[in-house]
Amino acid sequence: MLTSFLLSPGKIELRDIPVPTPGRGEVLIKIKAALTCGTDLKAFLRGHPLIPMPGPFGHEFSGVIAEIGAGVIKFKEGDHVMCVHSAPCGLCQYCKTGSFNLCENIMQTKVLGAFAEYILIPEHIVKQNLFIKPPSIPFEQAAMMEPLACVVHGASQLRVDKDTTALVIGSGPIGLMHLAVMKMKGAKVIVTARNEKRLSIAKQLGADVCVQPELLRDAINNMTNKLGTDIVIECTGQPEIWERSVDYTRRGGTVMLFGGCKKGTLVSFDTYRLHYDEITLKGAFHFTPADVAHAKELLENGLDLSSIITGTYQLNDLEKALLRLSNSDGLKYAIIP
Repeated sequence: MLTSFLLSPGKIELRDIPVPTPGRGEVLIKIKAALTCGTDLKAFLRGHPLIPMPGPFGHEFSGVIAEIGAGVIKFKEGDHVMCVHSAPCGLCQYCKTGSFNLCENIMQTKVLGAFAEYILIPEHIVKQNLFIKPPSIPFEQAAMMEPLACVVHGASQLRVDKDTTALVIGSGPIGLMHLAVMKMKGAKVIVTARNEKRLSIAKQLGADVCVQPELLRDAINNMTNKLGTDIVIECTGQPEIWERSVDYTRRGGTVMLFGGCKKGTLVSFDTYRLHYDEITLKGAFHFTPADVAHAKELLENGLDLSSIITGTYQLNDLEKALLRLSNSDGLKYAIIP
């Protein structure tokens, strides 16, 4: 089978390796669509601590079951499926307290290698995070279940209703998914970014206001009568924007710091605001099996994220797709083996 190996930053090699045979409880999936993501792009440009090199990469995918291992009873060969690349161990201290997204083993037992013709799914993922794909969901959108589950996990920690005002900072795929989820919950949403093409997609996804950063303060004042938004969701992962994000929320508001900064990055906040205005700063990482199931339900119930997929490439053109993303040309590309 053909598999893309990331050899070093900027260098990808398409290798022909043996098709794996599923062991007990495992499932072999023939990939129909794999999506690029920001983590893949970071790894391609400069490396990533969670993506070993040289090695296979890519982790957003959907496909058809090609073979099942002994003991698998919920699935059969030929099933159209949607899946994510990780699942909690269920045994560590975090799993025992229900914090499945913080599982001590979840990153060590994840699966990489979606930019390939086949991918082998281990038993713990098959049991928890593999689902039959409804015919109504195209393979490309089904592959969106993984990043959507991350967004769902963040949103599950926020109180949102029809009176909620929210600011999404950043119009990349994650920011746009946050927008879509906030709108489904009934919130009024401002999206701020510099890329006009992406802001136009935000408008298509239901943003109430799309605005350049220079005009953001006026937009917030108009929507909230100068109070500030109830929620700010930071999706850029830029330290200076993390620091400014608290300026946009009201007293008693919540700032979700969703965009990850480079390890070791330090930021500072106005302690007066945090203390006297009771600002909540909240991180969000990964997802739980319940978040994955909810993401699947959202897609099944008609959440349309097709506008986030800019185009398609064949497996041997993966590097072209990543280079386009590095130039801010597009949002996500579907890689079709």
